[in-house]
Amino acid sequence: MLLFSSGPIHTMQADREPVEAVVVANGRIVAVGGRDLGNAHPTAERVDLAGRSLVPGFIDAHNHLSQSALHPRFADATNVKNLDDLAEVVRHHVRANPGDGWIRICGWDESKWGFAVDRDLLDGVTGTRPAVLAHYSLHQCVANSAALDDLGIGERTPDPMGGEIGRRADGQPDGMLIERAWSHAFERSLAPYCDPDRWAEHIAARAHELAAEGITAIHDAACAPAAEDVYRTMAADRTLPISVLVMPHSAALLNNDLGGRLDGAPTGEGDEWLRVGPAKFFADGGVAIALDTSIGGSPVRHGYVMADLETHASAATTRGFRIAIHAIGNRGVEFALDTIEHITRRAGDTDHRARIEHATVTGPSDWVRMAELGVVAVVQPGFVEHVGIQSQGVHFDDHHWLAFAGMAEAGVTLAGSSDDPCAPSAPLWGIAKGVSRSTSTGIAFEPDQSLPFDDWLRAYTIDAARAGGQEDERGSIATGKRADLVLLDLTDSPRVCATYVAGSRVFSDEPGNTAGAA
Repeated sequence: MLLFSSGPIHTMQADREPVEAVVVANGRIVAVGGRDLGNAHPTAERVDLAGRSLVPGFIDAHNHLSQSALHPRFADATNVKNLDDLAEVVRHHVRANPGDGWIRICGWDESKWGFAVDRDLLDGVTGTRPAVLAHYSLHQCVANSAALDDLGIGERTPDPMGGEIGRRADGQPDGMLIERAWSHAFERSLAPYCDPDRWAEHIAARAHELAAEGITAIHDAACAPAAEDVYRTMAADRTLPISVLVMPHSAALLNNDLGGRLDGAPTGEGDEWLRVGPAKFFADGGVAIALDTSIGGSPVRHGYVMADLETHASAATTRGFRIAIHAIGNRGVEFALDTIEHITRRAGDTDHRARIEHATVTGPSDWVRMAELGVVAVVQPGFVEHVGIQSQGVHFDDHHWLAFAGMAEAGVTLAGSSDDPCAPSAPLWGIAKGVSRSTSTGIAFEPDQSLPFDDWLRAYTIDAARAGGQEDERGSIATGKRADLVLLDLTDSPRVCATYVAGSRVFSDEPGNTAGAA
């Protein structure tokens, strides 16, 4: 039994009187109240907050844990600056992973590279093994010739719906596979790294790193069936370090057809360690985002929508799944809202808890519709960094980038998240971006869309729990809830001091003191 006291306690319970002490036992919060709780629980071990703050454990409502866990096994091109660097990264990877199977290279960010890559350049460093250079966004890649042959992509291969095959002047593929065009390359290049035992080890290792950032639960967005199987084994073996809400998706990324997975466990099935969340669908892309807006009075239309969205999302709702829809551009958001409205009206569902993931470009009419439909916007404050830099000062006439304040003021519930590994995972880092609206390069990125720190605390706790239908078990400090807690130093440089998962301390910044139990 533990008793926390002597510091600010942020319960995320709006209607509660100020709390001075919290008692935890057997993995749950058993008492919340004043200092006199110490008298009622004289044998409890005291945890002196020493002026530091106690908050509910952070919930990352859009994280790709099952994928980011595998990154140590890929060839990592994050720090590549030239073709020689890339060749050395691949040579090192091949030495460590001999054979003739697929090679997956991660970390490609064209905005930081001083050179362009096509199939010919990739052939020169990868040889005859099929290989892909995956973009950090996970929405495009460069494939080498062997990969294109393995995938059956040639001069006469048509572009898939919601995707594009890059081509040379003679019509031959140049290696660039955009959005759905790389869905099967994503699946095939991932498969060699997914042996279940090692995958579980990597998930556990990555989850411990997340816990050190104060994250006690994640929603694994776009979770393939094989990843779900690994999670279930880990949950049964009690080896999951943090809680996971899986968001079912097909093995081929960006594919709205979930196939046989719709016959499996629906939303809500599971327990506090592992539960099934909403099924994941796509309204538009991540690099070819669907825009229909204007700049300085000139029309801007870009990208494409995934026209099969409503068909597959509707099929999921009839099987007992809630839905979460990736939508970045304003046209994608509007398409997602149309889909949600049609489906929920037909079903007569008053608590559908539909989610829009990202909602990156929106306008006032979108905010009103989201609020009216009860949609939760799962947003990433950390996107202020890379979107702010890459947008290059583009301002729309009637829409905004990352309109956190606009959505919140319209009454939309915002759930905080990172999109890790596509952006840094640490909630405190993301929150700082959401508050400051400034990039590391000094860009003030639509500063009027800033939200205060306390709003972001709610977004990463109780409102993230609501996004996952988990508000009865986590997200606030209240009697009976799971004892997932984070101790924060919120002085000049906010930091995580300790993390508790189900009452056990799994991280502490005190040297040699990283574990404990309640």
